[in-house]
Amino acid sequence: MALEHAILVSLAERSASGYELARRFDASIGNFWRASHQQIYKVLGRMEADGLVESRLVAQDHRPDKKVYALTEAGRDELRRFAVSPTPPEVLRSEFAVKLRALPFADRETTVADVRRRRQQHVEKLSYYEESAARFYPDPSAVADDELGAWLVLRGGLLAEQGGITWCDEILAALTGGNATPAPRSPARTGRRRSP
Repeated sequence: MALEHAILVSLAERSASGYELARRFDASIGNFWRASHQQIYKVLGRMEADGLVESRLVAQDHRPDKKVYALTEAGRDELRRFAVSPTPPEVLRSEFAVKLRALPFADRETTVADVRRRRQQHVEKLSYYEESAARFYPDPSAVADDELGAWLVLRGGLLAEQGGITWCDEILAALTGGNATPAPRSPARTGRRRSP
């Protein structure tokens, strides 16, 4: 997937100026696809040159005119093509996981402090998602068809943050001698060590 596809999805939901689109990324799509405001403006220009979006100038009182972008038919076709193509496996890159693998070389107290910071970040993000769910989807059983995709993405975020908190709790228990879910038995008894 490219940033272009994330922009197409956002513009399919509602036309927007570059500024509005960047703010929308900050509030929603940016939770799972990061892009700076500068990147968004640059890609919008390229997408307009490629005929995927078109812009119109909208006059504003006491402010410069703004460019509002909308999908073209070619943009809708590209969005349809993207939406029906198989999703390739996503490669997980986690500096945190690499640091955990380096635990024998780390200072345990520093690692514990890092895990606690990470856990707090998960708690804060979970709270943000829960507030969004309560505000935009007070009755999940009544989600409209045109909002189902956004609801499912939000559910994925909720579950990911809950899983992150659970994982941090397990790591903290293992590092501080507390109770945690028992880890799977290690195949070390056979003399071989398996890496995840």
